[in-house]
Amino acid sequence: MNRQLPLGLQLRASARFSGFVAGANDELLQQLQALAAGEGEAVFFCYGPRGCGKTHLLQACCQAASAEGRGAAYLPLRELSGMQPELLEGWEQYPLVCADDVDAIAGKRSWEEALFHLCNRIRERHGHLLVSAPAPPAALSFGLPDLASRLGWGPVYQIQPLDDEQRLQALQLRARQYGCELPEETGRYLLRRLPRDLPALFERLERLDRASLAAQRRLTVPFVKSVLDL
Repeated sequence: MNRQLPLGLQLRASARFSGFVAGANDELLQQLQALAAGEGEAVFFCYGPRGCGKTHLLQACCQAASAEGRGAAYLPLRELSGMQPELLEGWEQYPLVCADDVDAIAGKRSWEEALFHLCNRIRERHGHLLVSAPAPPAALSFGLPDLASRLGWGPVYQIQPLDDEQRLQALQLRARQYGCELPEETGRYLLRRLPRDLPALFERLERLDRASLAAQRRLTVPFVKSVLDL
């Protein structure tokens, strides 16, 4: 029961709760798992900088809800904000709606009003709205004060960053999802030589996986150096 968006968006297959290294986010992860099961407050807000895992968690929540037979919808607001706000009509029919990057519509009055009304409709139907942004509701540049207030009614969680040991765990977990092994020595080398945000690390790891399959080589440090020109 995943509604298709006009841009043909598909949830990432790797976006599962089991693929998220929680670190200091154990409580948040437990709350989101409960939300996917239909429990908790009507509105749930999580925030953090780029690369902290917001999109992964929202898509994982959708996939977990769908696996339990609950309808779920994922709305990437940064991609949708160039369209008409009427796009938000009707989504309240889904028990769980996950609105990613809500900051993308801040200052766009018609979009803010559309999201405010969607939030009200979801509450009236006893559904759940999960929202993400880089900052908490009160710190976003909404022109509609009632929207910031409404989004902050329920739990507001900051996603805590991973330390290097946890980043290494995340890299090794993603490598196993690709079907390869990332030796600890190689993972630590990547952490020393590459940007620390996970999207950048995962993008390099995907390149390495393709190269290792083509060359039938393990992910050793010399092989990584040659592929990434480090």
